[in-house]
Amino acid sequence: MNSSSSSSTYFILGAYLDVGKLRYFFFLVTLVLYVLIVLVNMSLMLLICVNRSLHEPMYMFLCSLFVNELYGSTGLFPFLLVQILSDLHTVSVPLCFLQVFCIYTYGGVEFMNLAAMSYDRYLAICFPLQYHGRMTLTATAVLILLIWFYSFAKFIITLSLSVRLSFCGNVINSLYCHNYLVVKLACSDTQVNNIYGIFGIFLSVVAPLLPILFSYLRIFQVCFAGSWQTRQKAIGTCTPHLVSLLNFSFGSCFEILQSRFDMSGVPAVLRLFLSLYFLIIQPLLNPVLYGLQMSKIRRIYRDFFCSKSRNAA
Repeated sequence: MNSSSSSSTYFILGAYLDVGKLRYFFFLVTLVLYVLIVLVNMSLMLLICVNRSLHEPMYMFLCSLFVNELYGSTGLFPFLLVQILSDLHTVSVPLCFLQVFCIYTYGGVEFMNLAAMSYDRYLAICFPLQYHGRMTLTATAVLILLIWFYSFAKFIITLSLSVRLSFCGNVINSLYCHNYLVVKLACSDTQVNNIYGIFGIFLSVVAPLLPILFSYLRIFQVCFAGSWQTRQKAIGTCTPHLVSLLNFSFGSCFEILQSRFDMSGVPAVLRLFLSLYFLIIQPLLNPVLYGLQMSKIRRIYRDFFCSKSRNAA
């Protein structure tokens, strides 16, 4: 049901299904996923922070990535847990815009962080002798600050354009607040929002993908021209990054397409899962990918936590 008033103080989330007592099962699954995301990401952040041998550019970018996973998950999961147990799936306008800000900036930081990591691998593989001179810890810290500042500043403009709108409806067909779906409810002029929205997609997705494509084209050139050992080393360091990039790109692209085009041909349950995919799978996948694939992290992780267990015993 749509509200005809433009002064509505809340939105209704219309994508929740009536699952009866199964809500408690979904609540438990969601809670376990959130606790797991927090534990694995925080444990790897702690490992990188306390171990000086991991104070290198690649691991500092990973730490930034893990912080972002916690940030994005916290923008979704507590809200989702409340909504699963609620009979009325409503959200206040300020809280809705706060969630929009968290989720969209999470996506922007993720893409920019992956772009910086691809550049780091490009320097390490294509310019190994100059790598430490170019990618210093100071340069790494500046890049990380720029990643976060760029993503937040870019979306503050988007949010300021959305907040000014008057709304003639209040039903959002989603499990969480989505900026494009909120803008579609406006009865005031949204031309500026639509133009900047397209520009924002370019800034958030296309702009980071360009350096990623350039970096990997150069990496592949060096690998094919080098020895078998060079290829194996490059594959070992780049595989987690590529898998993470492809996974997040898939989830993000589906969510963008779903919000802008008619996806009624896709089963409702599948649509709901895929709308949450990039917010659930990515924060779980990254710690597993980098924790299992990178031998140095595996070794230090095992030594660090095993020694803590022995000391406690």
